[in-house]
Amino acid sequence: MTRFVQTGPSLRDPYTADPQLRGWLDRLLGEDGHAAAKQRLADLSAEVIGPLRAAHHDAETHPPALTRFDAWGRRIERVETSAGWQAQRAAAARHAVVALPYLPDARAAWGPGARVVQHALLHLWGPESATFSCPVAMADGAAALLTQTGAQRQWLARLTSTDPAVAVTSGQWMTESQGGSDIARSTTTARPDGDGWRLTGDKWFCSAIDSAMAVALARPEGAGPGSRNLVPYLVPRYAADGVSPADGVQVLRLKDKLGTRAVPTGEVRLDGAEAFPLADPAAPGLATMMTLVVVTRLHNAAAAAGGMRRGLEYALGYAAERTVAGGILADNPLHRATLGGLAVDAAGAFALAMHGFALLGRAEHGDAAAAAELRLAAPLAKLATGRLAVASASEYLECFGGAGYVEDTGIPRLLRDAQVLPIWEGTTNVLSVDVLRALSGGDGAAPLLHRLTAAADAATHRLPGAAEALAGATARLAADAATAAADPRSTRVLAGARELALRLGHALTAALLLEHAAWAAERGDERPALLASLWILRRLGQADVSAELHEHLGQLM
Repeated sequence: MTRFVQTGPSLRDPYTADPQLRGWLDRLLGEDGHAAAKQRLADLSAEVIGPLRAAHHDAETHPPALTRFDAWGRRIERVETSAGWQAQRAAAARHAVVALPYLPDARAAWGPGARVVQHALLHLWGPESATFSCPVAMADGAAALLTQTGAQRQWLARLTSTDPAVAVTSGQWMTESQGGSDIARSTTTARPDGDGWRLTGDKWFCSAIDSAMAVALARPEGAGPGSRNLVPYLVPRYAADGVSPADGVQVLRLKDKLGTRAVPTGEVRLDGAEAFPLADPAAPGLATMMTLVVVTRLHNAAAAAGGMRRGLEYALGYAAERTVAGGILADNPLHRATLGGLAVDAAGAFALAMHGFALLGRAEHGDAAAAAELRLAAPLAKLATGRLAVASASEYLECFGGAGYVEDTGIPRLLRDAQVLPIWEGTTNVLSVDVLRALSGGDGAAPLLHRLTAAADAATHRLPGAAEALAGATARLAADAATAAADPRSTRVLAGARELALRLGHALTAALLLEHAAWAAERGDERPALLASLWILRRLGQADVSAELHEHLGQLM
Protein backbone atom coordinates (compact mmCIF):
# COMPACT_ATOMS: atom_id res chain seq x y z
CA MET A 1 0.00 0.00 0.00
CA THR A 2 1.36 3.38 -0.99
CA ARG A 3 0.78 6.02 1.65
CA PHE A 4 0.00 9.53 0.42
CA VAL A 5 2.24 12.23 1.88
CA GLN A 6 1.21 15.84 1.37
CA THR A 7 3.94 18.27 0.36
CA GLY A 8 4.15 21.10 2.85
CA PRO A 9 4.38 24.80 1.97
CA SER A 10 7.76 26.19 1.00
CA LEU A 11 8.91 29.72 1.78
CA ARG A 12 10.12 32.00 -0.98
CA ASP A 13 12.77 34.60 -0.30
CA PRO A 14 10.74 37.13 1.71
CA TYR A 15 12.58 40.13 0.28
CA THR A 16 12.67 39.40 -3.44
CA ALA A 17 9.17 37.86 -3.41
CA ASP A 18 7.51 40.91 -1.84
CA PRO A 19 6.87 43.64 -4.44
CA GLN A 20 4.96 45.79 -1.95
CA LEU A 21 7.93 45.96 0.41
CA ARG A 22 10.34 46.78 -2.39
CA GLY A 23 7.99 49.36 -3.91
CA TRP A 24 7.51 51.22 -0.66
CA LEU A 25 11.25 51.25 -0.06
CA ASP A 26 11.77 52.78 -3.51
CA ARG A 27 9.19 55.47 -2.77
CA LEU A 28 10.14 56.35 0.81
CA LEU A 29 13.92 56.05 0.45
CA GLY A 30 14.35 56.87 -3.22
CA GLU A 31 15.95 54.36 -5.53
CA ASP A 32 19.44 55.23 -4.32
CA GLY A 33 18.38 54.90 -0.68
CA HIS A 34 16.81 51.52 -1.36
CA ALA A 35 19.90 50.42 -3.24
CA ALA A 36 21.99 51.31 -0.19
CA ALA A 37 19.81 49.03 1.94
CA LYS A 38 19.53 46.09 -0.47
CA GLN A 39 22.53 44.10 0.69
CA ARG A 40 21.53 44.44 4.34
CA LEU A 41 17.99 43.25 3.54
CA ALA A 42 19.17 40.45 1.27
CA ASP A 43 21.58 39.16 3.90
CA LEU A 44 18.87 39.01 6.55
CA SER A 45 16.39 37.43 4.13
CA ALA A 46 18.88 34.66 3.34
CA GLU A 47 19.21 33.86 7.03
CA VAL A 48 15.45 33.95 7.52
CA ILE A 49 14.87 31.13 5.05
CA GLY A 50 17.83 29.18 6.42
CA PRO A 51 19.38 29.14 9.90
CA LEU A 52 16.89 31.49 11.51
CA ARG A 53 13.96 29.25 10.53
CA ALA A 54 15.76 26.40 12.29
CA ALA A 55 16.46 28.61 15.32
CA HIS A 56 12.83 29.69 15.34
CA HIS A 57 11.69 26.05 15.41
CA ASP A 58 14.15 25.18 18.17
CA ALA A 59 13.02 28.08 20.36
CA GLU A 60 9.37 27.25 19.85
CA THR A 61 9.84 23.58 20.72
CA HIS A 62 12.10 24.23 23.74
CA PRO A 63 10.30 26.87 25.83
CA PRO A 64 12.07 28.71 28.65
CA ALA A 65 12.32 27.33 32.17
CA LEU A 66 12.94 28.97 35.53
CA THR A 67 15.40 27.45 37.97
CA ARG A 68 14.75 29.08 41.34
CA PHE A 69 17.58 27.62 43.46
CA ASP A 70 20.86 25.84 42.95
CA ALA A 71 21.65 22.42 44.46
CA TRP A 72 22.56 23.97 47.83
CA GLY A 73 19.56 26.25 48.17
CA ARG A 74 21.13 29.49 46.95
CA ARG A 75 18.62 31.65 45.11
CA ILE A 76 19.72 31.92 41.48
CA GLU A 77 16.44 32.42 39.56
CA ARG A 78 18.10 31.52 36.32
CA VAL A 79 15.91 31.71 33.21
CA GLU A 80 17.08 29.01 30.86
CA THR A 81 16.39 29.52 27.17
CA SER A 82 17.10 27.41 24.11
CA ALA A 83 19.97 27.59 21.66
CA GLY A 84 17.47 28.83 19.09
CA TRP A 85 16.49 31.77 21.32
CA GLN A 86 20.15 32.66 21.74
CA ALA A 87 20.65 32.45 17.97
CA GLN A 88 17.80 34.91 17.50
CA ARG A 89 19.38 37.21 20.08
CA ALA A 90 22.67 37.19 18.18
CA ALA A 91 20.95 37.74 14.83
CA ALA A 92 19.00 40.72 16.13
CA ALA A 93 22.24 42.40 17.17
CA ARG A 94 24.23 41.38 14.10
CA HIS A 95 21.59 42.68 11.69
CA ALA A 96 21.07 45.89 13.73
CA VAL A 97 17.35 45.26 14.08
CA VAL A 98 17.31 47.53 17.16
CA ALA A 99 20.44 49.54 16.52
CA LEU A 100 19.92 50.76 12.97
CA PRO A 101 18.07 54.06 13.67
CA TYR A 102 20.73 54.99 16.23
CA LEU A 103 23.83 54.20 14.17
CA PRO A 104 25.62 57.30 12.84
CA ASP A 105 26.29 55.75 9.43
CA ALA A 106 22.64 54.73 9.03
CA ARG A 107 21.43 58.18 10.02
CA ALA A 108 23.88 59.70 7.56
CA ALA A 109 22.76 57.35 4.77
CA TRP A 110 18.99 57.54 5.25
CA GLY A 111 18.24 60.30 7.77
CA PRO A 112 14.67 59.81 9.00
CA GLY A 113 14.43 56.91 6.56
CA ALA A 114 16.57 54.75 8.86
CA ARG A 115 13.30 53.90 10.61
CA VAL A 116 11.88 52.81 7.25
CA VAL A 117 14.80 50.43 6.73
CA GLN A 118 14.35 49.18 10.28
CA HIS A 119 10.72 48.37 9.56
CA ALA A 120 11.79 46.41 6.48
CA LEU A 121 14.18 44.38 8.65
CA LEU A 122 11.39 43.66 11.13
CA HIS A 123 9.02 42.71 8.32
CA LEU A 124 11.46 40.12 7.01
CA TRP A 125 12.70 38.77 10.32
CA GLY A 126 9.85 39.05 12.83
CA PRO A 127 7.69 36.10 11.67
CA GLU A 128 10.68 33.73 11.92
CA SER A 129 12.08 35.17 15.18
CA ALA A 130 10.22 32.97 17.71
CA THR A 131 8.80 36.34 18.86
CA PHE A 132 12.24 37.62 19.80
CA SER A 133 10.70 40.67 18.13
CA CYS A 134 9.16 41.29 21.59
CA PRO A 135 12.43 42.05 23.45
CA VAL A 136 13.61 43.85 20.32
CA ALA A 137 10.58 46.16 20.55
CA MET A 138 11.19 46.89 24.22
CA ALA A 139 14.91 47.41 23.65
CA ASP A 140 14.13 49.92 20.89
CA GLY A 141 11.62 51.70 23.12
CA ALA A 142 14.14 51.87 25.94
CA ALA A 143 16.82 53.16 23.56
CA ALA A 144 14.46 55.87 22.30
CA LEU A 145 13.68 56.85 25.90
CA LEU A 146 17.34 57.00 26.90
CA THR A 147 18.17 58.96 23.75
CA GLN A 148 15.47 61.51 24.53
CA THR A 149 16.39 61.94 28.20
CA GLY A 150 20.15 61.64 27.83
CA ALA A 151 20.21 59.29 30.82
CA GLN A 152 22.26 56.11 31.32
CA ARG A 153 24.43 56.43 28.23
CA GLN A 154 26.29 53.22 29.08
CA TRP A 155 23.05 51.25 28.86
CA LEU A 156 22.10 53.02 25.61
CA ALA A 157 25.40 51.90 24.10
CA ARG A 158 24.61 48.28 24.95
CA LEU A 159 21.02 48.46 23.71
CA THR A 160 22.22 49.76 20.35
CA SER A 161 25.31 47.59 19.93
CA THR A 162 25.65 45.33 16.89
CA ASP A 163 28.10 43.06 18.70
CA PRO A 164 26.17 40.01 20.03
CA ALA A 165 28.65 39.76 22.92
CA VAL A 166 27.80 43.31 24.04
CA ALA A 167 24.20 43.93 22.97
CA VAL A 168 21.38 43.61 25.49
CA THR A 169 17.61 43.81 25.37
CA SER A 170 15.19 45.41 27.79
CA GLY A 171 12.03 44.43 29.60
CA GLN A 172 9.07 46.71 30.22
CA TRP A 173 7.55 46.42 33.70
CA MET A 174 4.35 48.47 33.82
CA THR A 175 1.31 46.40 34.72
CA GLU A 176 0.32 45.20 38.17
CA SER A 177 -2.31 42.63 39.05
CA GLN A 178 -4.75 45.06 40.68
CA GLY A 179 -4.70 47.53 37.80
CA GLY A 180 -3.65 45.95 34.53
CA SER A 181 -4.00 48.66 31.91
CA ASP A 182 -5.23 51.04 34.63
CA ILE A 183 -1.73 52.00 35.67
CA ALA A 184 -3.10 54.76 37.91
CA ARG A 185 -3.61 51.97 40.47
CA SER A 186 0.08 51.07 40.48
CA THR A 187 1.46 50.58 44.01
CA THR A 188 5.16 50.15 43.20
CA THR A 189 7.02 52.85 45.10
CA ALA A 190 10.41 54.47 44.63
CA ARG A 191 12.44 55.86 47.50
CA PRO A 192 15.73 57.73 47.32
CA ASP A 193 18.77 55.86 48.63
CA GLY A 194 21.98 57.88 48.62
CA ASP A 195 22.75 58.72 45.00
CA GLY A 196 20.25 56.17 43.70
CA TRP A 197 16.73 54.88 44.17
CA ARG A 198 15.10 51.68 45.40
CA LEU A 199 11.87 50.20 44.04
CA THR A 200 9.40 48.06 45.96
CA GLY A 201 6.32 46.39 44.49
CA ASP A 202 5.04 43.53 42.32
CA LYS A 203 4.87 43.62 38.52
CA TRP A 204 2.45 41.15 36.96
CA PHE A 205 3.39 40.78 33.27
CA CYS A 206 7.09 41.16 32.52
CA SER A 207 8.03 39.90 29.07
CA ALA A 208 11.56 38.87 28.10
CA ILE A 209 12.43 38.43 31.76
CA ASP A 210 15.89 37.25 30.68
CA SER A 211 16.74 40.77 29.46
CA ALA A 212 19.64 42.54 31.15
CA MET A 213 17.52 45.52 32.20
CA ALA A 214 13.98 46.75 32.36
CA VAL A 215 12.13 50.03 32.34
CA ALA A 216 9.70 50.02 35.27
CA LEU A 217 7.02 52.49 36.31
CA ALA A 218 6.97 53.48 39.99
CA ARG A 219 5.55 56.26 42.15
CA PRO A 220 8.22 58.29 43.95
CA GLU A 221 7.66 58.76 47.67
CA GLY A 222 5.55 61.86 48.20
CA ALA A 223 4.21 61.97 44.63
CA GLY A 224 0.49 62.43 44.13
CA PRO A 225 -2.00 59.79 42.97
CA GLY A 226 -2.94 59.03 39.37
CA SER A 227 -0.99 57.79 36.40
CA ARG A 228 0.64 61.07 35.40
CA ASN A 229 2.80 61.10 38.55
CA LEU A 230 4.41 57.75 37.79
CA VAL A 231 8.06 57.89 36.74
CA PRO A 232 10.04 55.45 34.55
CA TYR A 233 13.11 53.87 36.18
CA LEU A 234 15.85 51.71 34.72
CA VAL A 235 16.24 48.50 36.75
CA PRO A 236 19.27 46.24 36.21
CA ARG A 237 18.09 42.62 36.09
CA TYR A 238 21.40 41.04 37.07
CA ALA A 239 24.26 41.66 39.46
CA ALA A 240 27.66 42.85 38.29
CA ASP A 241 28.64 39.33 37.20
CA GLY A 242 25.81 39.37 34.64
CA VAL A 243 24.52 36.03 35.90
CA SER A 244 23.29 36.34 39.49
CA PRO A 245 19.96 38.10 40.06
CA ALA A 246 20.27 41.71 41.18
CA ASP A 247 19.56 42.33 44.85
CA GLY A 248 15.88 42.96 45.39
CA VAL A 249 14.74 41.49 42.04
CA GLN A 250 12.86 38.20 42.40
CA VAL A 251 11.17 36.24 39.59
CA LEU A 252 8.08 34.70 41.17
CA ARG A 253 7.13 32.48 38.24
CA LEU A 254 7.05 32.21 34.47
CA LYS A 255 3.74 32.66 32.69
CA ASP A 256 2.06 29.78 30.86
CA LYS A 257 0.64 31.69 27.87
CA LEU A 258 -1.62 30.93 24.94
CA GLY A 259 1.09 31.91 22.46
CA THR A 260 4.53 33.56 22.23
CA ARG A 261 5.72 30.54 24.18
CA ALA A 262 9.40 31.04 23.41
CA VAL A 263 9.34 34.42 25.17
CA PRO A 264 10.14 34.06 28.89
CA THR A 265 7.43 36.14 30.56
CA GLY A 266 7.27 36.34 34.34
CA GLU A 267 5.94 37.95 37.47
CA VAL A 268 8.53 40.03 39.29
CA ARG A 269 8.77 41.15 42.91
CA LEU A 270 10.86 44.23 43.58
CA ASP A 271 12.04 44.52 47.18
CA GLY A 272 14.36 47.48 47.41
CA ALA A 273 15.72 46.89 43.91
CA GLU A 274 18.34 49.32 42.65
CA ALA A 275 16.92 51.71 40.06
CA PHE A 276 17.84 54.83 38.13
CA PRO A 277 15.23 57.49 37.25
CA LEU A 278 14.73 58.25 33.55
CA ALA A 279 12.75 61.41 34.26
CA ASP A 280 12.74 63.99 37.03
CA PRO A 281 11.29 62.15 40.07
CA ALA A 282 9.95 65.44 41.37
CA ALA A 283 7.76 65.96 38.28
CA PRO A 284 5.04 63.90 36.55
CA GLY A 285 6.82 61.32 34.40
CA LEU A 286 4.21 59.36 32.47
CA ALA A 287 4.52 61.64 29.44
CA THR A 288 8.20 60.71 29.26
CA MET A 289 7.31 57.01 29.34
CA MET A 290 5.09 57.52 26.29
CA THR A 291 8.24 57.84 24.16
CA LEU A 292 8.83 54.15 24.83
CA VAL A 293 5.17 53.19 24.43
CA VAL A 294 4.83 54.78 20.98
CA VAL A 295 7.83 52.80 19.74
CA THR A 296 6.58 49.49 21.12
CA ARG A 297 3.12 50.06 19.68
CA LEU A 298 4.62 50.54 16.23
CA HIS A 299 6.66 47.37 16.66
CA ASN A 300 3.39 45.63 17.51
CA ALA A 301 1.95 46.84 14.21
CA ALA A 302 5.08 45.66 12.39
CA ALA A 303 4.71 42.21 13.96
CA ALA A 304 1.08 42.07 12.84
CA ALA A 305 1.87 43.07 9.26
CA GLY A 306 4.88 40.77 9.00
CA GLY A 307 2.96 37.82 10.40
CA MET A 308 0.09 38.41 8.00
CA ARG A 309 2.40 38.46 5.01
CA ARG A 310 4.21 35.31 6.12
CA GLY A 311 0.95 33.46 6.79
CA LEU A 312 -0.20 34.43 3.30
CA GLU A 313 3.02 33.03 1.84
CA TYR A 314 2.43 29.73 3.62
CA ALA A 315 -1.20 29.56 2.49
CA LEU A 316 -0.27 30.31 -1.12
CA GLY A 317 2.52 27.74 -1.06
CA TYR A 318 0.16 25.09 0.28
CA ALA A 319 -2.56 25.93 -2.25
CA ALA A 320 -0.05 25.43 -5.05
CA GLU A 321 0.65 21.89 -3.79
CA ARG A 322 -2.72 20.68 -2.55
CA THR A 323 -5.14 18.86 -4.88
CA VAL A 324 -8.89 19.10 -4.21
CA ALA A 325 -11.91 18.06 -6.32
CA GLY A 326 -9.64 16.94 -9.12
CA GLY A 327 -7.63 20.12 -9.39
CA ILE A 328 -5.02 22.27 -7.68
CA LEU A 329 -6.43 24.24 -4.76
CA ALA A 330 -4.79 27.43 -6.06
CA ASP A 331 -7.08 27.24 -9.12
CA ASN A 332 -10.31 26.97 -7.14
CA PRO A 333 -12.27 30.24 -7.59
CA LEU A 334 -13.60 30.30 -4.01
CA HIS A 335 -10.21 29.65 -2.50
CA ARG A 336 -8.58 32.19 -4.79
CA ALA A 337 -11.06 34.82 -3.64
CA THR A 338 -10.28 33.95 -0.01
CA LEU A 339 -6.56 34.29 -0.62
CA GLY A 340 -7.15 37.53 -2.49
CA GLY A 341 -8.96 39.04 0.46
CA LEU A 342 -6.12 38.01 2.75
CA ALA A 343 -3.63 39.61 0.36
CA VAL A 344 -5.52 42.90 0.43
CA ASP A 345 -5.67 42.87 4.24
CA ALA A 346 -1.95 42.09 4.47
CA ALA A 347 -1.21 45.01 2.15
CA GLY A 348 -3.32 47.33 4.29
CA ALA A 349 -1.59 46.26 7.51
CA PHE A 350 1.81 46.75 5.91
CA ALA A 351 0.89 50.27 4.79
CA LEU A 352 -0.18 51.26 8.31
CA ALA A 353 2.94 49.84 9.97
CA MET A 354 5.35 51.31 7.43
CA HIS A 355 3.66 54.71 7.68
CA GLY A 356 4.02 54.66 11.45
CA PHE A 357 7.77 53.98 11.23
CA ALA A 358 8.19 56.67 8.58
CA LEU A 359 6.43 59.21 10.82
CA LEU A 360 8.51 58.11 13.80
CA GLY A 361 11.73 58.69 11.90
CA ARG A 362 10.66 62.15 10.83
CA ALA A 363 9.45 63.05 14.33
CA GLU A 364 12.79 61.97 15.82
CA HIS A 365 14.51 64.29 13.37
CA GLY A 366 12.49 67.30 14.54
CA ASP A 367 9.54 67.26 12.12
CA ALA A 368 6.74 68.78 14.22
CA ALA A 369 4.05 67.93 11.65
CA ALA A 370 5.06 64.26 11.68
CA ALA A 371 5.02 64.23 15.48
CA ALA A 372 1.51 65.69 15.49
CA GLU A 373 0.26 63.09 13.02
CA LEU A 374 1.99 60.27 14.89
CA ARG A 375 0.01 61.05 18.04
CA LEU A 376 -3.09 59.67 16.33
CA ALA A 377 -1.48 57.36 13.77
CA ALA A 378 0.40 55.22 16.32
CA PRO A 379 -2.64 53.96 18.25
CA LEU A 380 -4.62 53.61 15.01
CA ALA A 381 -1.87 51.50 13.42
CA LYS A 382 -1.56 49.30 16.47
CA LEU A 383 -5.25 48.64 17.02
CA ALA A 384 -6.22 48.19 13.36
CA THR A 385 -3.34 45.83 12.51
CA GLY A 386 -3.89 43.80 15.66
CA ARG A 387 -7.49 43.11 14.75
CA LEU A 388 -6.58 42.31 11.15
CA ALA A 389 -3.83 39.93 12.24
CA VAL A 390 -6.12 37.77 14.38
CA ALA A 391 -8.81 37.55 11.72
CA SER A 392 -6.23 36.70 9.05
CA ALA A 393 -4.51 34.08 11.20
CA SER A 394 -7.82 32.32 11.74
CA GLU A 395 -8.35 32.24 7.97
CA TYR A 396 -4.83 30.91 7.40
CA LEU A 397 -5.61 27.92 9.62
CA GLU A 398 -8.75 27.28 7.58
CA CYS A 399 -6.69 27.41 4.39
CA PHE A 400 -4.86 24.30 5.62
CA GLY A 401 -7.96 22.44 6.74
CA GLY A 402 -7.23 19.84 9.42
CA ALA A 403 -3.47 20.34 9.06
CA GLY A 404 -4.00 23.89 10.26
CA TYR A 405 -5.17 22.52 13.60
CA VAL A 406 -2.26 20.14 14.16
CA GLU A 407 0.58 21.55 16.25
CA ASP A 408 3.54 19.92 14.55
CA THR A 409 2.71 21.61 11.24
CA GLY A 410 3.54 24.92 12.91
CA ILE A 411 0.36 26.49 11.53
CA PRO A 412 -1.58 26.80 14.84
CA ARG A 413 1.21 29.03 16.15
CA LEU A 414 0.13 31.70 13.66
CA LEU A 415 -3.16 32.09 15.50
CA ARG A 416 -1.78 31.68 19.01
CA ASP A 417 0.89 34.31 18.44
CA ALA A 418 -1.43 36.69 16.60
CA GLN A 419 -3.88 36.79 19.51
CA VAL A 420 -1.44 38.69 21.68
CA LEU A 421 -1.24 41.58 19.21
CA PRO A 422 -4.55 43.23 20.20
CA ILE A 423 -3.53 42.80 23.87
CA TRP A 424 0.12 43.83 24.21
CA GLU A 425 0.73 47.57 24.44
CA GLY A 426 -2.94 48.27 25.10
CA THR A 427 -6.09 46.42 24.14
CA THR A 428 -8.32 47.68 21.35
CA ASN A 429 -10.56 49.43 23.88
CA VAL A 430 -7.64 51.02 25.73
CA LEU A 431 -6.21 52.31 22.46
CA SER A 432 -9.62 53.56 21.36
CA VAL A 433 -9.73 55.77 24.44
CA ASP A 434 -6.23 56.96 23.59
CA VAL A 435 -7.56 57.86 20.13
CA LEU A 436 -10.25 59.99 21.81
CA ARG A 437 -7.52 61.79 23.77
CA ALA A 438 -5.62 62.44 20.56
CA LEU A 439 -8.74 63.77 18.84
CA SER A 440 -9.46 66.19 21.67
CA GLY A 441 -5.92 67.52 22.14
CA GLY A 442 -3.31 69.30 20.06
CA ASP A 443 -4.00 69.16 16.33
CA GLY A 444 -6.64 66.47 16.86
CA ALA A 445 -7.86 64.87 13.66
CA ALA A 446 -6.65 67.68 11.37
CA PRO A 447 -3.49 65.96 10.03
CA LEU A 448 -5.36 62.73 9.36
CA LEU A 449 -8.34 64.41 7.70
CA HIS A 450 -6.01 66.44 5.52
CA ARG A 451 -4.28 63.25 4.36
CA LEU A 452 -7.62 61.57 3.61
CA THR A 453 -8.93 64.53 1.64
CA ALA A 454 -5.73 64.93 -0.38
CA ALA A 455 -5.65 61.23 -1.24
CA ALA A 456 -9.29 61.23 -2.36
CA ASP A 457 -8.78 64.34 -4.51
CA ALA A 458 -5.68 62.90 -6.16
CA ALA A 459 -7.46 59.63 -7.00
CA THR A 460 -10.58 61.21 -8.51
CA HIS A 461 -9.59 60.75 -12.14
CA ARG A 462 -7.72 57.46 -11.94
CA LEU A 463 -9.96 55.60 -9.42
CA PRO A 464 -13.25 57.51 -9.26
CA GLY A 465 -15.16 54.82 -7.36
CA ALA A 466 -12.51 54.46 -4.69
CA ALA A 467 -12.06 58.23 -4.44
CA GLU A 468 -15.78 58.74 -3.96
CA ALA A 469 -15.94 56.09 -1.24
CA LEU A 470 -12.98 57.63 0.60
CA ALA A 471 -14.40 61.15 0.26
CA GLY A 472 -17.71 60.02 1.70
CA ALA A 473 -16.01 58.21 4.57
CA THR A 474 -13.88 61.28 5.27
CA ALA A 475 -16.91 63.55 5.55
CA ARG A 476 -18.56 61.19 8.02
CA LEU A 477 -15.37 60.76 10.01
CA ALA A 478 -14.81 64.52 10.20
CA ALA A 479 -18.24 64.97 11.76
CA ASP A 480 -17.82 62.07 14.15
CA ALA A 481 -14.31 63.12 15.15
CA ALA A 482 -15.56 66.64 15.90
CA THR A 483 -18.31 65.23 18.10
CA ALA A 484 -15.82 63.02 19.93
CA ALA A 485 -13.35 65.88 20.40
CA ALA A 486 -16.05 68.15 21.81
CA ASP A 487 -17.06 65.73 24.58
CA PRO A 488 -14.72 62.71 24.73
CA ARG A 489 -16.05 61.57 28.11
CA SER A 490 -19.71 61.36 27.15
CA THR A 491 -21.33 57.96 27.36
CA ARG A 492 -22.26 57.95 23.70
CA VAL A 493 -18.76 58.85 22.53
CA LEU A 494 -17.07 56.33 24.83
CA ALA A 495 -19.44 53.54 23.80
CA GLY A 496 -18.65 54.19 20.14
CA ALA A 497 -14.90 54.76 20.56
CA ARG A 498 -13.85 51.37 19.21
CA GLU A 499 -16.00 51.66 16.08
CA LEU A 500 -14.75 55.20 15.44
CA ALA A 501 -11.11 54.19 15.90
CA LEU A 502 -11.38 51.25 13.52
CA ARG A 503 -13.09 53.39 10.90
CA LEU A 504 -10.33 55.98 11.24
CA GLY A 505 -7.71 53.26 10.89
CA HIS A 506 -9.32 51.78 7.81
CA ALA A 507 -9.69 55.21 6.20
CA LEU A 508 -6.05 56.06 6.93
CA THR A 509 -5.06 52.77 5.32
CA ALA A 510 -7.10 53.67 2.24
CA ALA A 511 -5.33 57.02 1.93
CA LEU A 512 -1.89 55.44 2.32
CA LEU A 513 -2.61 52.81 -0.32
CA LEU A 514 -3.90 55.50 -2.71
CA GLU A 515 -0.80 57.63 -2.15
CA HIS A 516 1.43 54.72 -3.02
CA ALA A 517 -0.76 53.78 -5.99
CA ALA A 518 -0.41 57.27 -7.47
CA TRP A 519 3.40 57.09 -7.18
CA ALA A 520 3.51 53.57 -8.68
CA ALA A 521 1.19 54.44 -11.58
CA GLU A 522 3.65 57.09 -12.76
CA ARG A 523 6.16 54.26 -13.12
CA GLY A 524 3.79 51.96 -14.97
CA ASP A 525 2.89 49.73 -12.02
CA GLU A 526 -0.88 49.35 -11.65
CA ARG A 527 -0.80 46.66 -8.96
CA PRO A 528 -0.90 49.12 -6.01
CA ALA A 529 -3.96 50.83 -7.55
CA LEU A 530 -5.76 47.51 -7.63
CA LEU A 531 -4.91 46.87 -3.98
CA ALA A 532 -6.07 50.34 -2.96
CA SER A 533 -9.32 50.05 -4.88
CA LEU A 534 -10.17 46.64 -3.43
CA TRP A 535 -9.33 47.75 0.12
CA ILE A 536 -11.57 50.78 -0.18
CA LEU A 537 -14.47 48.97 -1.80
CA ARG A 538 -14.35 46.21 0.85
CA ARG A 539 -13.58 48.22 4.00
CA LEU A 540 -15.22 51.56 3.27
CA GLY A 541 -17.88 50.63 0.71
CA GLN A 542 -18.76 47.17 2.09
CA ALA A 543 -18.90 45.91 -1.50
CA ASP A 544 -18.66 42.29 -2.58
CA VAL A 545 -15.48 42.12 -4.64
CA SER A 546 -15.05 38.35 -4.56
CA ALA A 547 -14.96 38.00 -8.34
CA GLU A 548 -12.25 40.65 -8.60
CA LEU A 549 -10.23 39.01 -5.81
CA HIS A 550 -10.37 35.68 -7.66
CA GLU A 551 -9.53 37.18 -11.03
CA HIS A 552 -6.61 39.33 -9.87
CA LEU A 553 -5.02 37.14 -7.18
CA GLY A 554 -1.70 37.01 -9.03
CA GLN A 555 -1.51 40.80 -9.23
CA LEU A 556 -2.36 41.19 -5.53
CA MET A 557 0.81 39.37 -4.52
